[in-house]
Amino acid sequence: MLVIGAAYVDVVVNVQRLPQSGEDVAGEWRSTQVGGSAFNVQCALTYAGVAADLLAPVGQGEHATIVRETLRRLGIPILVEDTSVDNGWDVSFVEANGERAFLSIAGVERRWRAEWFKRLTLAEYDYVYLSGYELEDPQAAKVILAALAEHPHLQILFDTSPRIAHIDPAILQQLFRPGVIIHGNLAEIAQLGSATASYQETAQQLNALTNTLVVVTLDAGGAYYVEHGVARTVPGETVRVVNSIGAGDTHCGGLLAGLATGEPTNVAIQRANHLASLVVNRQAGALTVE
Repeated sequence: MLVIGAAYVDVVVNVQRLPQSGEDVAGEWRSTQVGGSAFNVQCALTYAGVAADLLAPVGQGEHATIVRETLRRLGIPILVEDTSVDNGWDVSFVEANGERAFLSIAGVERRWRAEWFKRLTLAEYDYVYLSGYELEDPQAAKVILAALAEHPHLQILFDTSPRIAHIDPAILQQLFRPGVIIHGNLAEIAQLGSATASYQETAQQLNALTNTLVVVTLDAGGAYYVEHGVARTVPGETVRVVNSIGAGDTHCGGLLAGLATGEPTNVAIQRANHLASLVVNRQAGALTVE
């Protein structure tokens, strides 16, 4: 299992609601912690007892220092260091209902280089996690997809990300080939279909394109999936939502953990639903094991 992506620093702030233009709303600082899709997925896999390697660059600067110390504390090997720039960070606004919104400042995780992949033996991996955040920059997408294309045996899980609309359609066309699992929430999946299509219709279309599993998370409703043209829904779990940061990432990690250990798809998604229910019930956006 290889997890490709970013380790960010999340500055988490609670607000009753997001401000409108020109407003000043009061907030409450909650924590400064390491997040990022890849880091959250890595933690979910570790929590589920599945070994994985994290390919997330660590830069040089105040945010990189926090990332480096956190990875070392958790026993996660640092595979790539690049001292040219700091790691990215974001302000994570968490509203009273637990929903989150991000203001992100990119860093080293947008500067992918071909030589980073030469430090790995991709042929040794079976599954790869890849986030849409890493494909938004055309040069980064070119580097990552070129490295993965050399190993067509890899089962890729593509996590669409909230930035899916900002990815060049040509990049998505290159990625959406047979064997690529597509995972996203309702809003993200909607960006991949026509304006009039339902999420069910879009999921069916994507499944026909990739001939592989497509998963749509439905928050408290669980998850809808299409496999071999057959659609099913796996119910969610009722929990109190404290913070939805990392919910989708953790769901991806749970799904990969189940698939990698040979669980049937519905069981793997049930595991993913369960792990997601755990992470939204806590302040941190990752299921860390310390």
